[in-house]
Amino acid sequence: MAQIFHPSFNTISKVSIFGALFLVLGALWLMGAVNRSPYMTGQNVVIDQPVPFSHEHHVGGLGIDCRYCHSAVEESSFAGMPSSKTCMGCHSQIFADAPMLEPVRASFRLDRSIPWVRVHDLPDFAYFDHSIHVAKGIGCASCHGPVDRMPLLWQDAPLLMEWCLACHREPERFVRPRQEVFNMAWTPEDQARLGAELVERYQIAKRTDCYACHR
Repeated sequence: MAQIFHPSFNTISKVSIFGALFLVLGALWLMGAVNRSPYMTGQNVVIDQPVPFSHEHHVGGLGIDCRYCHSAVEESSFAGMPSSKTCMGCHSQIFADAPMLEPVRASFRLDRSIPWVRVHDLPDFAYFDHSIHVAKGIGCASCHGPVDRMPLLWQDAPLLMEWCLACHREPERFVRPRQEVFNMAWTPEDQARLGAELVERYQIAKRTDCYACHR
């Protein structure tokens, strides 16, 4: 019986199979890269706000403690946002007539909240409690980055599950003394030694079970 296909078709078939395999793997790699890109995670993207609040000026320049504005961070799962009354405590005297602060003055006059846009916006299925992280010695900068050097706030970390698990699996790499939690300039001399000591002292459990974050 005469051969139907030319022998070269064997080579073409092998190339097609391997080509399809590489195409599928390439597509999966591309999907993963896009999923981790700032376009999807929002990392390093500055978000427009009703008022261009500068953490660099208020925290880095004036030395205002995080808790002055985020007053609930030590007792609540949510760090809290300052009321316009808090803002006006200073700005009724300082830059009282600045045009850019009119939304703050209007909020105070009308007793309406300023519609801030959330920057670190976790998915609804992820539970995060600020108070427990503060109590266990996790610094603000560990998650929010160097906000004292941010003229406009952006999301410093990707906030992916694998990023959270990196700390939950090895908290000794990130934990700091409780009195340094709000200190943006704090740097350890020997994180490995100090971290191991603080994990034991603060009784930090390496929570990697699903219920720790998904409730």
